[in-house]
Amino acid sequence: MTEVRVGILGLGTVGLGVARILIEQQGLMAKRLGKTLKLVAAADRDLNRDFGLDLSGVTLYDDAADLVKADDVDLVVELIGGYEPARTFVATAIEHGKHVVTANKALVAKHGEELFKLAAEKNVALGFEAAVAGGIPCLKALREGVAANNIESVYAILNGTCNFILTKMENEGADYADVLKEAQELGYAEADPTFDVEGIDTAHKLSILAAMAYGSEIKFDEVYTEGISKIGAADIEAVHELGYRIKLLGIAKPHHGQVEMRVHPTLVPLSSQIAQVSDSYNAVMLSGDFVEHTVYIGRGAGERPTASAVVADIMDIARVFPDGVAYLAPVMGYMADERKPLETLPMADVQSEYYLRIMAQDKPGVIARVTSILADHQISLEGMQQKEHDTGEVVPVIMLTYETTEGNLQAAMSRITALTAVEDEVLILRKESFNT
Repeated sequence: MTEVRVGILGLGTVGLGVARILIEQQGLMAKRLGKTLKLVAAADRDLNRDFGLDLSGVTLYDDAADLVKADDVDLVVELIGGYEPARTFVATAIEHGKHVVTANKALVAKHGEELFKLAAEKNVALGFEAAVAGGIPCLKALREGVAANNIESVYAILNGTCNFILTKMENEGADYADVLKEAQELGYAEADPTFDVEGIDTAHKLSILAAMAYGSEIKFDEVYTEGISKIGAADIEAVHELGYRIKLLGIAKPHHGQVEMRVHPTLVPLSSQIAQVSDSYNAVMLSGDFVEHTVYIGRGAGERPTASAVVADIMDIARVFPDGVAYLAPVMGYMADERKPLETLPMADVQSEYYLRIMAQDKPGVIARVTSILADHQISLEGMQQKEHDTGEVVPVIMLTYETTEGNLQAAMSRITALTAVEDEVLILRKESFNT
């Protein structure tokens, strides 16, 4: 039976999960593959700890640079994370003729294009299913399952930390800062949570999904990105009363040769399927011209779900090992010479409906002035809400608009925020009205 020899870079949470599957599920995978997957090597900076696994027979390296060049390794699994030295290790492994599987969304989003070309030149595979939405096979769905469709839209919850925070804020009426602290204590959020809560992690993943959906190059730097740190408990409550729930969404759509890519907190109808995705779960909704709507829901992070996705890539490569890389689906879903550097739709041209929370002084004529400015910029109101209050207070005024362009909205906001009767920054949330 053919043996595929695997080396792992990084024995952290996911790395140990992958090692566990390769050791404990070896018999099952052999039955499915007709080949043996064998863990032969692993690299980690700290080898003097209890890994909780029997790694006898596995060569352990304290320098990953040595593993990626080892003659007895056929496939390298990169689970270090970040840009460097991960990029160097992956490139070196490819240069030495080794297949690579990674769960590193930042690496793929920033350096994917150069690594795809290098892998093609060396006739090796580069798998990265686990880089987007953890255990959800959404890239395989795009690359293979709905490959006969023109993709009309991608809506996705891609960060479990943010979804956990928003769920807790709604369920408990808690403030953002308090829930973030709890998320950090539970290990859902890092000590520095910026990468997650400001939408950067979601933007990395969305840029990969959009490129695969529309045959474009990955353009992470062009994804419009906002996080959830400005959302308060009062906004969660007000939105719910209006029949919506706030989710941090990654959204991608095609526009006549351009691609719309944006990440931001979004109002979604309570009746929608994506609104039901709670806690640290992820969801990806793909809409195609023939398949219509497909929704994939599951754990977006964690040892077992992410390790499962990593090993799924390993198994795909093993099926065609050693000579059949050409039989794998194209790495980004399109033949390499058919992928085009499509332009990104400017955010000013994006059309949306909006939720506006304006902190205004309770004086005659203030609301009339605000609505007049909106009208000047061709923005119509669907509804307005103002809570009971004591005379003379600064009060929150909630407005829902009909569809308009981001450019019109921002132009109106620059005038509204300049009014002396408007205090604090206006909270702007975009609204999607799909009913799937």
